[in-house]
Amino acid sequence: MDQKQSIDKFKGKTRLPSFAIPKRYELHLTPDLSSCTFTGTVQISLTINESTNFLVLNALELVIQNIRFTNSQGQQHTPSDVVVDNDDEILVLVFDETLSVGGVLRIEFSGILNEQLTGLYKCTYVDGGVKKNMAVTQFEAVDARRCFPCWDEPALKATFKVTLTVPSELTALSNMPVENEKLDGVLKTLYFEKSPLMSTYLVAVVVGLFDYNEVTTIDGVKVRVYCAVGKKDQGKLAMDIAVKSLDIFTKYFSVPYPLSKLDLVAVPEFSGGAMENYGLIVYRENELLYHDLYSTAAKKQRITIVTAHEVAHQWFGNLVTMEWWTHLWLNEGFATWVSYMATDILFPEWNIWSKFLLDAADGLRMDALEKSHPIEVEIHHARSVIEIFDAVSYYKGSAVIRMLQGYLGDVAFQKSLSTYIGRYQAQNAKTEDLWNVLSEISGVPANLMMNTWTKKAGYPVIHVELIDGILKFKQSQFLLFGQHVDGQWIVPITMSIGSYERQKKFLLETSHGRVDISELIQSIGDDTNSNEKKYEDDSQENIWVKVNVDQSGFYRVNYEDKLALRLRKAIQQNCLLPTDKFGILDDGNALCQACEQSLSTLLMLMDVYRKDFDYVIVSKLINVCLDVLKISMDAIPDSVNELKQYFISLLMFSAEQLGWDSKSGEDHSISLLRGEVFQALATFDHDKTQEEALRRFQILLDDRNTSLLPANIRKVAYVAVMRNTTTENRTGLESLLSFYRSTDVLQEREKILRCIASSADPNVVIEVLNLLLSDEIPDQDMIYVLAGISMEGSEAAWRWLKDNWERILAKYGAGLLLTNFIRQIVPLVNSDEKADEIETFFASHMNHSIVMNLKLSIEQIRIKARWIRSVEQEHSLPDLIKQLAQRK
Repeated sequence: MDQKQSIDKFKGKTRLPSFAIPKRYELHLTPDLSSCTFTGTVQISLTINESTNFLVLNALELVIQNIRFTNSQGQQHTPSDVVVDNDDEILVLVFDETLSVGGVLRIEFSGILNEQLTGLYKCTYVDGGVKKNMAVTQFEAVDARRCFPCWDEPALKATFKVTLTVPSELTALSNMPVENEKLDGVLKTLYFEKSPLMSTYLVAVVVGLFDYNEVTTIDGVKVRVYCAVGKKDQGKLAMDIAVKSLDIFTKYFSVPYPLSKLDLVAVPEFSGGAMENYGLIVYRENELLYHDLYSTAAKKQRITIVTAHEVAHQWFGNLVTMEWWTHLWLNEGFATWVSYMATDILFPEWNIWSKFLLDAADGLRMDALEKSHPIEVEIHHARSVIEIFDAVSYYKGSAVIRMLQGYLGDVAFQKSLSTYIGRYQAQNAKTEDLWNVLSEISGVPANLMMNTWTKKAGYPVIHVELIDGILKFKQSQFLLFGQHVDGQWIVPITMSIGSYERQKKFLLETSHGRVDISELIQSIGDDTNSNEKKYEDDSQENIWVKVNVDQSGFYRVNYEDKLALRLRKAIQQNCLLPTDKFGILDDGNALCQACEQSLSTLLMLMDVYRKDFDYVIVSKLINVCLDVLKISMDAIPDSVNELKQYFISLLMFSAEQLGWDSKSGEDHSISLLRGEVFQALATFDHDKTQEEALRRFQILLDDRNTSLLPANIRKVAYVAVMRNTTTENRTGLESLLSFYRSTDVLQEREKILRCIASSADPNVVIEVLNLLLSDEIPDQDMIYVLAGISMEGSEAAWRWLKDNWERILAKYGAGLLLTNFIRQIVPLVNSDEKADEIETFFASHMNHSIVMNLKLSIEQIRIKARWIRSVEQEHSLPDLIKQLAQRK
């Protein structure tokens, strides 16, 4: 076999060969912030597991220079051939001599500080009015290899001794504290302490100019929050949350935080929200900085959850790490679940577990797609792993954990997790390892129950009917595309029967199940007749059954008509918890989208929520209104204005209760709800809302600190401005852009960007999207613009994406940011014809990082097209909408 054939055997592989394993890295990096380049040296201590003439490791977009391997006996070997394969992202070193004992591999290399926010990259900040460069790392999932040659797989843990040579006036941070520092003129070299065992994706470096706050915890951990100069006060909230979260998790996991310091640093440009690097959490500034005047209640909540999430990763992810990216959900699902647990401890008045349902609903929505993926998804191409940082890994994962916790009980669950962390600390683990511990501690065979939830895509819909006192259950896989697919999960069923005091629970382990509730019904009837006249008709026929109590289970419920009618009455009579009201509406919306129920049925269901004032219910009601409106523009265009009037009428009770102006000491949820309700009214073109919003906006233009437009309702004004902006009247757009350009308040800039594409004029939407191709908007902030594209601008946005694809790819690269263009734009269109057009276009423009998201997005289009065809067949729908629009 010739040498080329020998090298070819390493190509196209999912994992690196195992004949050499790293144990320790000594990494020295010297970034040149003027030329936007860097040089480096890495010395990797290796164990040779089997004799080999090859060393194969990862490298990408690096210039490899001098290479030397010195074995443990002092013999030096220089490779006879060095092959850099950028397609497979590997570096193959060929030696004439056989390597049979361990030693140290030394490689010199150089690279470019890229602008795609990945690997070791460049971002900019302003110092004294001068734009300057800084260097930041983002290695998750597989981009440590862009910074230095390494075995870039999570299971290949090693220790790291990092050294940085940087301009002497700058701050340089890494995972560990500084051990020693040497000055050499305008440069300084920082020697950081050796790290514990960790995966390459958790190595981090930041070099820039910062202020910081510092506090030492009761356990002696030094916590610092680094912010841009002049903004350190805005980091105090995150620091407080981080300190308290360290204490919460130390107690919960029964394992102390393993490092002596924890830094949180806000950088000007970052592709994600935050990254949990061991001892050095890196944030985009918008996700860490809290401004007392300009930050909303929603932002305070977000910063709390994100910070708790990243701190939780120091245990679940960093200390115990998934063995391979297939088990990513062990990181993200658990960190998401436990971040809500911590937030609930810190702010019990927020009722955060109710708000968790809004996130869980995103997981339910995505996992109802035929092209969804299991929680444990096989990763065959390392670059494709970025696609599974999604609602399934985060929200289905966390919802399934919550479901399991509810079934096992808090005590057994907490003991299991602390045992798992203690047993696997500094190691790697698979999902099966966690199930084994849970089974061992709880006595419940967790793997049998949970494998159906993690190893296959989808979830069940439970069909429920009541016949002669017998509740009959049938499960099948729920798909928004409407196919009836057999599916069987082990489902923890909970139910309340006429009262939350009367509950039953059982495991539905087969496709069908039945529960005899005749005695319960009889006893309820007796109680009702004697002393609890709940309904005008006190007959047993009015007794309601609510399955999936408190929405703790990850499944949907489809009730037969009579049970559905009873639940509607129970909602009207305020017999149900807000979480259960939420679940009924969320399930009803999904069943309608899947054409399992008519739109008329959904609209009638929505009508019973018009007097609700709970945040999660009204927020979900707004989401359902938007879902219906999106397809109605194609399905029933002549009824759209009356439909908007109906939706406005549904929200008016909340609007009147809320008012425009906040009240001293009002509940956190009220502050959240006010912005959402009035923004929805502005989106539905409610005249009075838009008039008042525009009036207040004019005052804002004259007085940036006016109390008439506080942070929580500014987006209402910005949406109203853009809804009144057209090609012929661009004043609003120009005013908002002027405001954006003149403010240096990050929180304000984010709010403007989230609203600036909400014009009903497609040409204005195109003009806004074109800003993403300029230097006007930082690359990372494109996510805000895309999230705000109006329904009317959907097809124009797709045309823009198609026409500018190569420019987008060149500017944003093939990383996490690129996936947002697919997720946010492609699913906006509604027709099968557009889906065909999109498939044809990407057949010749495919990229590894978008394959799955493209399939999911096209499926969403076809689901809407099917839903539209179904709605078109409801001939009585226009008359119903007229009637509903007139209700008060």
